[in-house]
Order: sequence, then C-alpha cells, then structure tokens
Amino acid sequence: MAAPAQPKKIVAPTVSQINAEFVTQLACKYWAPHIKKKSPFDIKVSILGLFAIRKIMLLEFSQYLENYLWMNYSPEVSSKAYLMSICCMVNEKFRENVPAWEKKPDHFPFFFKHILKAALAETDGEFSLHEQTVLLLFLDHCFNSLQIVDLILILVNFEVTGNLITSLLQARLELELKKTPKLRKFWNLIKKNDEKMDPEAREQAYQERRFLSQLIQKFISVLKSVPLSEPVTMDKVHYCERFIELMIDLEALLPTRRWFNTILDDSHLLVHCYLSNLVRREEDGHLFSQLLDMLKFYTGFEINDQTGNALTENEMTTIHYDRITSLQRAAFAHFPELYDFALSNVAEVDTRESLVKFFGPLSSNTLHQVASYLCLLPTLPKNEDTTFDKEFLLELLVSRHERRISQIQQLNQMPLYPTEKIIWDENIVPTEYYSGEGCLALPKLNLQFLTLHDYLLRNFNLFRLESTYEIRQDIEDSVSRMKPWQSEYGGVVFGGWARMAQPIVAFTVVEVAKPNIGENWPTRVRADVTINLNVRDHIKDEWEGLRKHDVCFLITVRPTKPYGTKFDRRRPFIEQVGLVYVRGCEIQGMLDDKGRVIEDGPEPRPNLRGESRTFRVFLDPNQYQQDMTNTIQNGAEDVYETFNIIMRRKPKENNFKAVLETIRNLMNTDCVVPDWLHDIILGYGDPSSAHYSKMPNQIATLDFNDTFLSIEHLKASFPGHNVKVTVEDPALQIPPFRITFPVRSGKGKKRKDTDVEDEDTEEAKTLIVEPHVIPNRGPYPYNQPKRNTIQFTHTQIEAIRAGMQPGLTMVVGPPGTGKTDVAVQIISNIYHNFPEQRTLIVTHSNQALNQLFEKIMALDIDERHLLRLGHGEEELETEKDFSRYGRVNYVLARRIELLEEVKRLQKSLGVPGDASYTCETAGYFFLYQVMSRWEEYISKVKNKGSTLPDVTEVSTFFPFHEYFANAPQPIFKGRSYEEDMEIAEGCFRHIKKIFTQLEEFRASELLRSGLDRSKYLLVKEAKIIAMTCTHAALKRHDLVKLGFKYDNILMEEAAQILEIETFIPLLLQNPQDGFSRLKRWIMIGDHHQLPPVIKNMAFQKYSNMEQSLFTRFVRVGVPTVDLDAQGRARASLCNLYNWRYKNLGNLPHVQLLPEFSTANAGLLYDFQLINVEDFQGVGESEPNPYFYQNLGEAEYVVALFMYMCLLGYPADKISILTTYNGQKHLIRDIINRRCGNNPLIGRPNKVTTVDRFQGQQNDYILLSLVRTRAVGHLRDVRRLVVAMSRARLGLYIFARVSLFQNCFELTPAFSQLTARPLHLHIIPTEPFPTTRKVGLLSSFYRQRFCSFQYTKLTQILLTFC
Repeated sequence: MAAPAQPKKIVAPTVSQINAEFVTQLACKYWAPHIKKKSPFDIKVSILGLFAIRKIMLLEFSQYLENYLWMNYSPEVSSKAYLMSICCMVNEKFRENVPAWEKKPDHFPFFFKHILKAALAETDGEFSLHEQTVLLLFLDHCFNSLQIVDLILILVNFEVTGNLITSLLQARLELELKKTPKLRKFWNLIKKNDEKMDPEAREQAYQERRFLSQLIQKFISVLKSVPLSEPVTMDKVHYCERFIELMIDLEALLPTRRWFNTILDDSHLLVHCYLSNLVRREEDGHLFSQLLDMLKFYTGFEINDQTGNALTENEMTTIHYDRITSLQRAAFAHFPELYDFALSNVAEVDTRESLVKFFGPLSSNTLHQVASYLCLLPTLPKNEDTTFDKEFLLELLVSRHERRISQIQQLNQMPLYPTEKIIWDENIVPTEYYSGEGCLALPKLNLQFLTLHDYLLRNFNLFRLESTYEIRQDIEDSVSRMKPWQSEYGGVVFGGWARMAQPIVAFTVVEVAKPNIGENWPTRVRADVTINLNVRDHIKDEWEGLRKHDVCFLITVRPTKPYGTKFDRRRPFIEQVGLVYVRGCEIQGMLDDKGRVIEDGPEPRPNLRGESRTFRVFLDPNQYQQDMTNTIQNGAEDVYETFNIIMRRKPKENNFKAVLETIRNLMNTDCVVPDWLHDIILGYGDPSSAHYSKMPNQIATLDFNDTFLSIEHLKASFPGHNVKVTVEDPALQIPPFRITFPVRSGKGKKRKDTDVEDEDTEEAKTLIVEPHVIPNRGPYPYNQPKRNTIQFTHTQIEAIRAGMQPGLTMVVGPPGTGKTDVAVQIISNIYHNFPEQRTLIVTHSNQALNQLFEKIMALDIDERHLLRLGHGEEELETEKDFSRYGRVNYVLARRIELLEEVKRLQKSLGVPGDASYTCETAGYFFLYQVMSRWEEYISKVKNKGSTLPDVTEVSTFFPFHEYFANAPQPIFKGRSYEEDMEIAEGCFRHIKKIFTQLEEFRASELLRSGLDRSKYLLVKEAKIIAMTCTHAALKRHDLVKLGFKYDNILMEEAAQILEIETFIPLLLQNPQDGFSRLKRWIMIGDHHQLPPVIKNMAFQKYSNMEQSLFTRFVRVGVPTVDLDAQGRARASLCNLYNWRYKNLGNLPHVQLLPEFSTANAGLLYDFQLINVEDFQGVGESEPNPYFYQNLGEAEYVVALFMYMCLLGYPADKISILTTYNGQKHLIRDIINRRCGNNPLIGRPNKVTTVDRFQGQQNDYILLSLVRTRAVGHLRDVRRLVVAMSRARLGLYIFARVSLFQNCFELTPAFSQLTARPLHLHIIPTEPFPTTRKVGLLSSFYRQRFCSFQYTKLTQILLTFC
C-alpha cells in the first residue's frame, strides 16, 4: 500500500508580515475599519491574481469584502476582476468557517447573473479554467447558504423548476409530461408566456433556462480533453472535481433535485464520466472516482423526485422491473436480433454480465436505435451512422437496466470497523492539516435532507469516519511507541512498548458460524488472541479488565527499517512501520485455565497463573467474508494469519461500534417520527408548524403549580395580557394557579368583519386565572410540598408554558439566564399536570445531568419516580442513589418502612393477625379494615341537611388518633368544621398513600432478581428517566427490547449534542399502531456557544459535522424562546457578549447585590485587556501541530494569579483559561514551579481550555489568548462568547492586541476591551475584600494605583514573597 503524501499546513502570516504587505497598505488607505479618513472608492483597486492563499487570507482578514467590495458594488463597476475578487473572498469566508453573507449589495441579482454567464464562458477566452473553478465553488456555496438560497432559487428559477424541461429531448419531454400531469400545465403556461415575448427576449429567456444543461455540456467537453496517460494540468482535474461536487449538492437538495435529476439523467453525465480517461488515471482520478460514486448514489436515491416521498424496497424493485420489461417489449417489437433477450425471465437478464452478453454483439447503429426508442437519445436519421461510440451506447443501456443492490443491503454488508484502506485514505479521512481548500469525497450535513434514510446515512458515514480518524491517531501513537523494526532474519522485533498495545503471541480463528437464510456472510466469527502480559501490575490489570463488547484492533506490521532506526513523526507513518493490515474485533471475554470464557458478574474473577493471557474475540462477519472471498478468488494472502499486534482503546472513546450499530438498526426498521416533527427534521415545510400555537391538540387549562410566587408575579409574567382572577378576595389570590388560555386553531380563520377581529384579539389576550388549594397531604411536617422559590421572568414563563404544551419547544438560554431552572420547572409541571405520562431527560454530559437532577430533587417530585441511567450517578452530590440498582434498593428499603407503618396502624386499630407480612396482605388489610372504618367515620361526620355537624365530632369520631399520636399535636384545631374535615381527609390521604405505594411495590415481591426488578422500575415505575445522549445511543436496542415507553423528551445542552445523538433519543421506543406516542420535545441550549466537539477539521469544516440539530433548527427558522435576563455576571461583563443575543439584559440583583457593586480589590478595572508583546524575543510557539504556547502570556497570567492570592483572594475563586491545550500545559507547569506548593498562594480552581470550561463559571477568570501570528480558532464567535461569559466579577485577558483588534468577527467585544488602558492597572496596597465601589477611586487609592507590565509585576511579587 502506497504511503499517502503528507499534506502541507498553511502557515498564517505574522503581524509584522501583515503590516508590511502591499494589500495591508491598500486596506489602510481604502477600507480598514480602524482608519477614520479613508480614500474614496477606486475601481482599479480590485486585486487580480487572487489565487495565492496567503494574499487571500490577508484580504479577507482586513474586511475587504464587507467594507469595500460589497459596499461599492454596482452594475457600472462589475468588471471581471471585481467579480473574481468577490467570489474569492466569499469562498475564503466559507473556508475559514465565518459568516459570509452578513452584508450583501442591493444589486446582488445582477451580480449573480454575471456569475452564471462567466461560468459558461469559453476557457480559452476571458475566464481561465482555474477562475471558473472558483466560480463553481462560489455557486456551490450559494446553493448551500440558507441566507440567500431562496433568492438564488428565484434567480435560477428557470433551471431548478419546470423550465428545466426546455432542455430535454422532445420524446423524453413527452414521457415526463405523461408521468407528471401537473408538469404539463406548467409547460403550457411557459409556452403561453413565451408567445407574448418579443423574439429577442424569448431567445434570452431560452438561454437562461438552459444554464445547467449548458454547464453540463461544458464540463463534458473539459472532461473529454483529459488524456489517458499524458500529463494533465491539475486545473482540469480540480474543475472536474468541483463540478461533480456541485452536482452532488444539487441532487441532495429536494427543491433543486425535483427537476434537475431528470436533466442530469437526460445528459447521461454519469456514463460520460465513468468512461472518461480521468477515471482510469489511478492517481489523478482517485478523488474524482470517489465523488462520482457519491453522485451515482444520489442520482439513484430511493425517493420520488416529485412528491419527495421515500420509496420502499418493493417500489424500487417495481421501478427496476418496469424499466427492464419496457426494454424487453421494445426488443420484441422492433429488434429481432434481441428475441432471446425479450423472451427471457427478467431475473436472468438484469445483471451486467447478461446485458453485455445480449447487447455486446449489436452494432453501434442498432444500439443507438434501441436507446432512441427508450427516449434516451435523439432518433437516428435513415442511412446515417451514429456519432456515439459503441462503448458509450453499450454502457448507457447496461448501466440504466442492470440490477442494483439496495441501499439497505449495501449498508448491512458494510463492515463497521475501518480497515487500513480507509484509515489512511486522505480523500476520505484527511489529516489534521486539512486547510479547507480542496474538495473531498465526504457527505455534508446541510440544512435539508431528502429522506430520513438519507439523514441517517449521512450521519452514519460521518460518525464512522470521525471515529476512524480517532482510531488512526491511536494506532499511530501505539504502534510508533512499540518501535517495530526488521530483525536480522527478516521478521519483526519490537524495540519499545506501549500501554495500549501488545505483541500477539498466537492468533487462531476458532468458529465460523453458518449464514442466516438469505445472507452470504457468517452469523458469527470468533477467534482466540494470546498475548504475554510481562508488564507493570496496573497495566496488566487494565488488560485483564477488558470487558465484554470492548473494541480492539488487530494489526499486521512488516517493517523494512533496520533495528535502531528513529521514528520521525513528520514522515509518512505507514512506510516507517511497514503497516499492512488493520482489522477490528470485539472482546467476548478472557479465557480461564480450562479455555472457558470468564463471564462478567458479581463473582470475583479467578486468579490466573503466569503471564500468558488469551482473549476470545468476535470478528466482523462482513469483513471476514470479504477477506476470505478475496483470498479464494484472487489468491491474496490470508489476513488472519498475519496479525502481530493487538491494540485496545480508552473506554470513553471506544463506543463507536455500538453507536454505528444503533444507527444501522434504525435504518433497518421503520423510523416512526411523529407527523408533526417529520418535515422539520428533514428541513422542509413550515418551520413553525410544530410550535404549540399551531398544534391541533394544544391544552387550554394548565396548572402552573408552584411556578408563580404571587398574583403580582403572575401578572408581570404576561405583559400585554388581561388577567381575570376567578376570586375577587385578594386574600384568596395566592398560588398555586390554574390558567386558562384562549386556544385558537393553528391554521386560523379568514375574517372579514374588523369588529370581530378586534374582539378576537381582545379574547386572545385574556387569561382566566383560578387559584386553588393543594389538598392536605397529612399532619407531618414532611407532608408539606416543596415549593419553587425562583421569581421567573416573563420569557422564562413563556418557555415553561411552551414546554407544558404539546409540540416542539426551543429555548435559547444565554449564559446565566437560568436554563436549568426553567428545565426543572417544566419537568415538575408536566409531572403534576400529566401524572400518567413519562418524561425522558437527555443531556450532553454527566455533569449537566447531575446538576439537573439535584434541582429536580429540591422540587415537589416523589423520589420513587426518579431514575438515572448510565455512569455518572456516583457524582451526584447526594447520599441517595438514583441508578437502576440504587432505585431497586430504595424500593426494597421503602417497602420495609411502609410495612412497618402498616404494622403500627394495625396495632393502633387493635386488629389481630399479621397484615404487614407482604404488600398483598397489606392491601387486604386496607380494603377490609381501614376503608371500612373511614367510610363509617365519614357517614357520622358528613354534612347532613342544612346544618353543619358539630366541629368536635370531627375529632371525636376520628378512628386514627392513636396512629397519628407521633404527629405534631393537636391534630385538629377545633376552629371550624371545614378546616378540621380537611385535616382529617389529609390524614386519610397520608394513610392511603402508604397502601398505594405498597401496591406499586408488589412487583418487587414477585420478581426475585435484581435485574428483573430494575427492568420493571425502568418500564413501569419511573416517571422521570434521565440519561446522557451517549447512553441513549449505546443502549437503544436494549431499551426498545424491554418495551421502554415515554411521552416527553427534554434535552439540556442541546446545542452541544451531535445531530445523530440528538435524533436517536426520539426513537428509544416502539411505535403504537404505527404512530409515535411522543407528545412533547423540549430542547434547551445556546447555539451561540460552542458546538459538539469534532476532532477532524475536514469533518468539522467541509462536512459541517459540528452542526447540532438545535443549531440547524434555529437556522431553518423554527421559533425559539430567547431568555433575556442574566443573573450571573456584572452588567459590564455581560456587555462583552450580550450583543450576540436578542435583548439580553440583567436581572435586578446584578445591580443591587454588594458583590456586584463592589470593586475587585487591588485591581482598578473589573475587566481589562492586557497587551503582551514578545517575551525574550518570542511570541507564540508550536512544538507540535496545533499545540500552541506563549511563554510571555503564561508567566504574566500566573504572576497576576499570585498577586491576587497575596492580596487575599481565595484561590478557588480564580480560574485560568486559555484557547489552546499547549498553553494549558505550560501554565500548569509554571504554577507547579512558582506557587503550587506555597500555602500562601496555592492553585487556582481550574487551569483548562475555554472549550472544556463551557457550562461552568467562576468569580474571576484570567484568560490567555496565546496567538501572535493569526487569530486562530477564536475567530469562531461562539468560542469568544464562551470565553467572555465565564466570569462573574472579574475578567482579565492577556493577548497581542494588534492582532485581535482588527478581526471583524471580534469587533463588538474588542472595541469595548480596547477602550480601556492596555496595561494592567493595579492598586497594590488594597487588600481583599475591599469596600471600594465599582468605578469609584478615592484620592487615597488614586495616588497608589499603578500601570504595570509583566516585569514590574514580577518585582512586586518578589517583594511580597
């Protein structure tokens, strides 16, 4: 296997280089934002030769597009240079993954039509092929941009709708019109409009309509100019690759595919491509061939192009048989030489071999006539020979009629483990140096998808490849550490060792099970792997601790380098270590001395003697079948006799196979998504259709329980509404409240009478509020319900209201706006309003899940209804165990407690026997002894006639006095009959609840094993079930098999969850009668903060894999509730990031509480940007790829931390953040050296990266931005928002100001930061805490504050120490 070439990394220019560049001097003259007096627009200043990536980076960074090109664009200045400048800049915006359409000229339609014209120009004319490749990329970005896609579709309406049919052959056109009746109406309308035009306008319209058809013909001419073996310019190759990429994207979008797929089919583009010389050029055409396979997949995708409905396997089979039978009919009627073909069974003639056998002997003219009869080619005139090659004609007929394997079959036959062919294929799994310039054979996660199958398949492929990238990193790390060298005798010798890999002593395949009926791969393949664990004890324990289903990799290396050769990470990995094969396997278990698998369980594992260990593993049956077929048919060596290394991975990173199996299982079942969600998930239809206001089953009256603290709070929560309370007495207007909302039809009604409209509007703003009293629950203090104490804002109330209603609720929660409190209140309200419904809680991290759970426990929710699945429950800050087995133990312990209460009640009533023996006997006791006494009591004290019974009778006849003797006395107050009767009923409710719970716990007596009891709790008992998205993906199969059911889903941190991991929780249950029982989906997140973590830059940038489903919904236009009041940070700190949100303000306590109004001791400002120049002549450094460090900033940050601690700041109230892992490690090293062991200073709360600190906060944040050459990934505004929003009281940023202040994306924050001095201002004599107010500096302190750079601060610290 040839080693892939190492891609070159694009080196960003330094600040000094930027300042010295000619384009920078032009920017300072004409468009730089920080220059106040700019020169007037000059049409000559449009930079030609924009294909040097470094110059493009400089221009884009200087805001050339926003402040010059778009701003001054008009038809008068629309020259070639101007057009190309704009296209290059927009493409660079997309490459850098920053917003490209923030500004757009009024003349955009004119500009776009010029682009279309330029794309069709002759390559030897005004526009070169390289420039037209840039235009193709620009067009692709336009079609994939939500901001302008609607406009683009209007501008190219002729191409992407019915007008495309003007490009079809007349016979093909009639065929299409016959298939789609509405298309004929559209065609007739086109002809009528054309007749009204003058000849010149008609000709222009005709040319515009044929744009894509002409573009295809231009591409085919370029493709045919590629020679088979002679040298070819890469401009042609790149043009062809970008063109196919554009075709794939048009095919993968339903609005464009609807008509374009027919044109693509009519042009026979795929046939031309597969017969081209470029495909046959192994090196130059490799990527082109992969892209071509993707295009072929989408052209034949299982969907009805007109209706957009997914086609079943049976429907696809019918379409195939219709095609081949029509070919047989044509052959029988018109071509006698094809009688044998016409009379054959369909299944015998629809393979490629059979079709070539029948059609291969025919002449070119006959093949042309067959194709023209099928409306594939124009009719061949009499006595003329065809102009098409026979190879083309034969491929046209064969490729159209051959039997295709279904997409599901292809998927089921695909190995889940990556092999060496995929792992090191740069076109599929690019390296970490991917720059964003090239085209890749990867699926894209756009805004819209064709079908749910398409949606799942793209996610499946990307998830598999992202896992492959991580696996490649692990293999390269482990194998290089083992230092495989060639021995003297040609074998392998290992000169090093690796913790995660071991040499294989023996490998044997022990079982190959027979295939299932209808399959051609084994059902199971097992093998034994023997290794020698002559390693340290803790590493040995790790290997012996491999559990069932853990994934390992079997590797074959045949090194060619002699013993002692040094490994160079900069050179290709494969050729250095001689890697030949990689295969995945799954652990079944370790074998004992007798060769039996040691099962996981509570029993202690046997102690094995010696150091030799054998593991039984499952191999991938699909991969095994492919390898054996290759060995038998092609004489290749047996892969499974060559393995010499086994590698394991960390458990947290090793769940990819389970997730892939889950996605594959979903694609093999009918994915029943609720009807109200289906189109939104695919990105079509009305994005607001799932909002509660448009749902047909919205609920009029809701009990808000303890949401409101008072009637005034309620009224303030519904501004603009008329609140009518059902009781007039203010003393009775106390929570809880039931609110009746006006429910309107989702579709609305057309009204002509304006008075009725006004009346309807008034009605729509009237809320009926009914205060109600929660029934007395018993005389004990713990019977009193827990109550909410948070005064929710009106937007939080709207989010809670939306979450209680059926439908999709999207809540955008900026930092500090109480997202978790809103989530918990929604859960509580659903629990009380719909006690029979079950709610599933899903979060991204265990930390968020635990925070949510801790707040749920503080509300009025019975803990027997709570269940926490997955690992992480041990981190809950509570003694209670909410895991499955913890809940089982709780039920068993609670059952004993309740039976003891029954025993006490039995004794108090003087009933003989043992009623408290089991839950069943307790039930009989309640029915025959307790209920009879209660009914007798009620008959004595109930209201008879018009006179009330004597209040003393309520207490006198009460049968349970002795039982409640341990309750606070007196139980009955004797003030009124109503009050005492409510107390008596509350006491009975307390007793009845005991027996209700025991009835629920009866199952634990019948089910004897802990596993069965835990399953029962999960399926029947729990009402609120919480898990992480990863656990949901891993355990979907088990949950569905158990019959798990739920009605509502609430997702926290939704913007941080991968698209597929957000989707899977929707399908953790089987449908009921073909419908999903899901009623509510509440997603809470913040798409303005960091997205899911994707390690490979290509998948992140090119495939958009980092886009969460939450973010996609927001981009599509799904309505959101935007929380708009934060209570975490000072108002001044909030201003650094509130510009990114809609009307984000501050809660009153941010202005009033002393901690927010008091200044930061020893520091003049509550936030400051501190400029750090080169330290000892060095700015940023990069010891390893993307491992950036900056020693000057690191020393300065640690110095400020030490200074603050010496003033008295608690070290745990300070966190140090940075934007790169390299700087994090450097700062930790400096802390260890400077102050880590000093009791006066200590260590900060955390030293970590901004990305890792998302979702956390601290009072004081010291932030190092590291970079001095290029802004780097802080250009992602989401990372900026996270960085600026972690501090509550103080934020101090260390950076190279000259670099960051000119970055367009960072301007709103850095304009505020640079308004303050850029040297650190401190007051060394002011101890912590201080009484000084923010913004006030007394004359005493004014004389003592200093402006410090790092060297001076170090001197002060030395003095202190």
